[in-house]
Amino acid sequence: MQTVKMVVTGTFSAGKTEFIRSISEIDVVQTERKITDPDEQIKESTTVAMDFGRITIDDDLVLYLFGTPGQRRFDFMWKILSEGMLGFVVMVDSTRAETFQESKRILDTFRTYAPTPFVVVANKQDHPDAWEPSDLRIVLRIDPEVKVLPCVAFEKESVKTVLLELLYSILDSLEEEGESS
Repeated sequence: MQTVKMVVTGTFSAGKTEFIRSISEIDVVQTERKITDPDEQIKESTTVAMDFGRITIDDDLVLYLFGTPGQRRFDFMWKILSEGMLGFVVMVDSTRAETFQESKRILDTFRTYAPTPFVVVANKQDHPDAWEPSDLRIVLRIDPEVKVLPCVAFEKESVKTVLLELLYSILDSLEEEGESS
């Protein structure tokens, strides 16, 4: 059986935990803690180490999803979680322009960890004030060959579309590696 490790990263409250929770076939392993800082009261809790979910694609392929903490004070976990990843998802809260610069920093950081395929996700596309994926591409200065995908993290089909796009990119990359060897 082939296993594929994917990392789901992004800023605080971008939707990483919900993204994994909506698709995982197992109860998501979470390391959440109650938020006590009044400046961070967008939600009640935050991931402090990781989220973990699993999806069986078929008898031969299983995806392992590792969600990173979004707060900078827990970013030491990013490198640990990125070890062995075959691809990653950068979740962007497309309703909060004040997080875009941090999203770009996270993207650039993960690109230094490993030369693996990745996709950028414009989450919260169900909100009327959400930025379009094409506009996010411009603001975040994302190369044309990188996929910037719309998503609603609590909708299983939306998450499935994102993960399939990343999986196809990973499989293409592995195929290219095999041909060059």
